[in-house]
Amino acid sequence: MNKEWERIAEPSGEEIYRIFTHAPGPAGSLPLTKELLRESPSGDLFGWSQNVGMGLPPSRLGGREILLLSTLGGIRRDDGEPVALGYHTGHWEVGLLMQAAAEEISAEGGIPFAGYVSDPCDGRSQGTTGMFDSLPYRNDAAIVLRRLIRSLPTRKAVIGVATCDKGLPAMLLALAGTPSLPGLIVPGGVTLPPTHGEDAGKVQTIGARFANGDISLEVAAEMGCRACATPGGGCQFLGTAGTSQVVAEALGLTVPHAALAPSGQPIWTELARQSARAAMSAVEQGITVGRILTDSAIRNAMVVHAAFGGSTNLLLHIPAIAQAAGLRVPDVADWASINRSVPRIVSVLPNGPVPHTTVRAFLAGGVPEVMLRLRGLGLLDESALTVSGKTWGEVLDWWESSERRHRVRELLRNVDGIDPDTVIYTPANARAAGMASTVTFPVGNLAPEGSVIKSAAIDPSVVNERGIYEHLGQVKVFTTERDAIKAIKTGNISAGDIMALIGRGPSGTGMEETYQLTSALKHLPYGKEVSLLTDARFSGVSTGACIGHIGPEALAGGPISKLRDGDWVEIIVDLNELSGTINFVGEGAERFDYEEGARRLQERLPHPSLAPDPNLPDDTRLWAALQAASGGIWRGSVYDVDRIIALLEAGKLAMASIPESRSEG
Repeated sequence: MNKEWERIAEPSGEEIYRIFTHAPGPAGSLPLTKELLRESPSGDLFGWSQNVGMGLPPSRLGGREILLLSTLGGIRRDDGEPVALGYHTGHWEVGLLMQAAAEEISAEGGIPFAGYVSDPCDGRSQGTTGMFDSLPYRNDAAIVLRRLIRSLPTRKAVIGVATCDKGLPAMLLALAGTPSLPGLIVPGGVTLPPTHGEDAGKVQTIGARFANGDISLEVAAEMGCRACATPGGGCQFLGTAGTSQVVAEALGLTVPHAALAPSGQPIWTELARQSARAAMSAVEQGITVGRILTDSAIRNAMVVHAAFGGSTNLLLHIPAIAQAAGLRVPDVADWASINRSVPRIVSVLPNGPVPHTTVRAFLAGGVPEVMLRLRGLGLLDESALTVSGKTWGEVLDWWESSERRHRVRELLRNVDGIDPDTVIYTPANARAAGMASTVTFPVGNLAPEGSVIKSAAIDPSVVNERGIYEHLGQVKVFTTERDAIKAIKTGNISAGDIMALIGRGPSGTGMEETYQLTSALKHLPYGKEVSLLTDARFSGVSTGACIGHIGPEALAGGPISKLRDGDWVEIIVDLNELSGTINFVGEGAERFDYEEGARRLQERLPHPSLAPDPNLPDDTRLWAALQAASGGIWRGSVYDVDRIIALLEAGKLAMASIPESRSEG
């Protein structure tokens, strides 16, 4: 045998052969009673044996058991040095939050338990087949998290610690599905931007910018190195990770001023201890998730989402949270109504108008400051309960004159020289600064079920004096993201083009994110003059004239599947009225109206290259079918179990009615 084999199969050293076959076991005895032995399930009694086996002193048995669930990833030494990397900074440091919360629970006489369901990084999977698992992961993780909650029958409360794009929505779904338990969220916070460099959104465009000659190899390498300036936390912009933290707080599921805290810093760690105290108090007061998550809480979250100008991915997650909680699921009309009535008052990346980072939004006052600014407009239900035991009205009364508010806003002035009122505006000042509401839902003969555009993020220079974005142009059709980004990198996309990326919805790719495209367009000189249409979705940091979630998706027979290169498409988005249309209106030299375009689309066959991605995993294909049967993306891409079972039963009956010879043929 060679030496390499010996290193694998026959490691040297005597220590490995010092093996014991029994041990004395923990000292002491379990605090059992006759009643416990007669009446308790065997699982509860064996649980105590397990607890002391893991090192808990028998004298502590009987304390309140609090379950900490986290998306922790990677392995860190005590000094923070990596042993094995995580998938992303967002779950790299959350173990410190778990530890702080656990120590506080123990200090209060409770018994902390911990479980983990790690999460992927949407940034890492952009442009790769990893994106096929991104959105489906959310549902899978929520299922596992709920199973972990139910698998510790003696837990009295659940604390979910999570940060990023799919892990935090999954944790919210898990808690929403356990309405009879006290539960809360500890948001994992944000990473800091580099003192000199690019944020984690812009840095994802170094490939496209280099290919177009806009930056050098040296600049790309340097910017890429320093973008994540601190080792933990979600991205520095208000993408899906940051928006999910904001929504968790607006729902009432966090302690006050928790979203977007700087990861790894004392104020961040203290939030975990505050949350542990809140969880113990919620057990005492009987404050369950079901008392917090109400229709009013869902509406408050939608209002705050609009005021922040948050990620369009929350159009998938908030309805899913409502469905998991057994509440009314908001529809497109609800989103449109709220966005017409709620002013956008937060100026952060990626929407601006000033590109402040998320840590500045935290220091400007975060969620409670935004809700305070909205208070006088009658948009919030202040009677909604929060996990702190106070209603939102009571929380805002405290916040307005609190030391915390004064101190963090003063820090922003002193440390960064930024007036907090230029990060979180008053509604009047936001209007004066020309800040438009967040999202618009265009319809038309290419999107009869609707679509979405983050209209607040359209470049102002391409919006006319009436506040309307208009683009009439010829379309270039792509059926893979790889081909679309290649066209951008090789100069085959020009100012005035309309790109259509089709077949990338749930049935084609698991509804991949297309940030690789949207970010490239944002940071290329001509990008603001290019529009993008797709049945896929966008990263929360995406900007520009990018219209996604087009329904029906191409592979479900949506009209967008019929587009061909050179077709004329008209896009109109009214940023004031928050209305819009996307219509096929011409072939070659011929122009026609909406109705004629619809008729011609109906007569066409689908694009010849349209097909599900050949690498789409079976897991994702099943997810796509189940979420489609449950109402699809506009109901949050959830699993409606009753509807799925009903359809399966109907299918079985239909199959049974088919003559055997036909069914075999």
